[in-house]
Amino acid sequence: MPRAVFERSLRGSLCLGLLHGRELAGSRRAETDRATFASLADAFVLPEHRGRGLAKWMVGEMLVHPDVQGLRRWLLATRDAHGLYAGLGFASSAAPGAFMEILRPYAAAEPEGCEG
Repeated sequence: MPRAVFERSLRGSLCLGLLHGRELAGSRRAETDRATFASLADAFVLPEHRGRGLAKWMVGEMLVHPDVQGLRRWLLATRDAHGLYAGLGFASSAAPGAFMEILRPYAAAEPEGCEG
């Protein structure tokens, strides 16, 4: 993802960083209106810091952040961390057929004005 796109994504989000000394060891982002809805996105913990429960801790901290209390809905998508999120209260959608998407996996990587 180009840096400019990444920086733009941060401006409209609630972001948490995980520091090890002065180095960034992980990050978590929630796209939210801070009133009714949030979607967890772009989580990472660097390999040398994994296996210590830090990803789960970051999500827990995001859920109790003062800016997102009282939301009606939290969403997330995960390939392989269902157990981690279930331990924090997430469950499969009660209405999976209600959700739709437009998926453009490479849209953020394409320079403006280019079609691929």
